[in-house]
Amino acid sequence: MIKLALFTVTYCGLWYKGPALSLEDQIVKARELGFDGLAVETKRPVALPCDLNQKRRSKVKELAESYQVKLCAVETMSNFVSPIIEERENNLCMVKEAIELAKDLEAPIVKVFAAWKGTMRVNGLGWYPEEVKYVPSPTRLQQWNWCVEGIKECAKWAEEYGIILALQNHPPVINYGYEDALQMVEEISEDNVKLCLDVPLFPRQDEEYIKEAVEKCKDLIVLSHYGSLSFDETPSGEIIQKPSAGLPGKTLVNYPAFVKELKRIGYKGVISSEECAPVLERHQYASMEVVDRHVKAALKYMRRLLAES
Repeated sequence: MIKLALFTVTYCGLWYKGPALSLEDQIVKARELGFDGLAVETKRPVALPCDLNQKRRSKVKELAESYQVKLCAVETMSNFVSPIIEERENNLCMVKEAIELAKDLEAPIVKVFAAWKGTMRVNGLGWYPEEVKYVPSPTRLQQWNWCVEGIKECAKWAEEYGIILALQNHPPVINYGYEDALQMVEEISEDNVKLCLDVPLFPRQDEEYIKEAVEKCKDLIVLSHYGSLSFDETPSGEIIQKPSAGLPGKTLVNYPAFVKELKRIGYKGVISSEECAPVLERHQYASMEVVDRHVKAALKYMRRLLAES
């Protein structure tokens, strides 16, 4: 049975006007909202691994168990494409710490990016920076091979603890869709490196393409996300889905086709709810109450899809 989880990036204090919720508070939040689990982003102020000592990790695990919230994944912000040696090595260390955190929290999956571009604060709130230009600029081939090498090295550490690495189909270096992510996993060629496959990152939302993607990746999918920012609920209780900002025109993410295909292949993993972009109303950052509204609406929508035969 597919489980639904809350991803802590949603309440990290970057994307709305309001405080971040601690890791402990997000466990409680996940239970109150009706999620089965919690996916943990390894970033301050919520859960940077070096901020969590062994005593706190044990208490977090106990709290999650008491609320019957499964700590289903630890998600890194890794980036292996810098031509600067120390930056690539720093990312190796970051992923290694995330793997150790996952082991302590008994979370079976660590998600990695090939090349996360980073986040920044503008007047205290979150935004995405422009792509950084390095001098000398590496070729895409160099970047690709650095990603393969870096993730392959991390897989050896993960193997020691029985942890699965899940590569997300997220640009840059990896193009939108499933093809590049699948190719990179095949080149890494480690049994414990799988896929985090997100349908909002598909350039096409037709049923044929979604079926092809899920079929070709069916033995590798261990994690997925959906975007709560695209959902809302009217006062009358109607769930509204808005077009995705990352897709051309007024295209809706085809969650019905994606969930249908996941069920067809017998996927029994997690799909996590994330709100990871500025939550704006009239070009102003909205309150946490607006985030709550989005998350609740999206959860109702996904529960409905999962309940359909």
